[in-house]
Amino acid sequence: MLSAEDFEPEEEENINPLAEEGFELMGAAFEVHRVIRGGLLEDIYQESFEEELRLRAIPFTAKQDLAVFYKGGNCASAMHVAQLLNYMRLARKPVGYLINFGPLGKVEWRRFVLKEFVQPWMLLKKEDRP
Repeated sequence: MLSAEDFEPEEEENINPLAEEGFELMGAAFEVHRVIRGGLLEDIYQESFEEELRLRAIPFTAKQDLAVFYKGGNCASAMHVAQLLNYMRLARKPVGYLINFGPLGKVEWRRFVLKEFVQPWMLLKKEDRP
């Protein structure tokens, strides 16, 4: 069973892996919302966000399919937070963002960190990385 401790660092640990990349990613998300606002279908935001990431030369993989098999069968995926956490665990990614462009007037977002996949280099500034 997943708990908050699995993906949210404790305050005193100050774990913020890939912080600069996250800042750049959310800047792109805010720009998309600024331009097309809220209240539209998910596919419009998906395509717009992908284009904004391309324009900013931010590498990404769109709608990556991750198949999960158990005893020869393909398992169905969960929704929203649980889905993101499952994807992060399966892909062994330390950081994930759940972004909702839909509300009028704001972008709702949440950053998740899976501490077991954080590597020491991810805590360094981009210019200090090997």
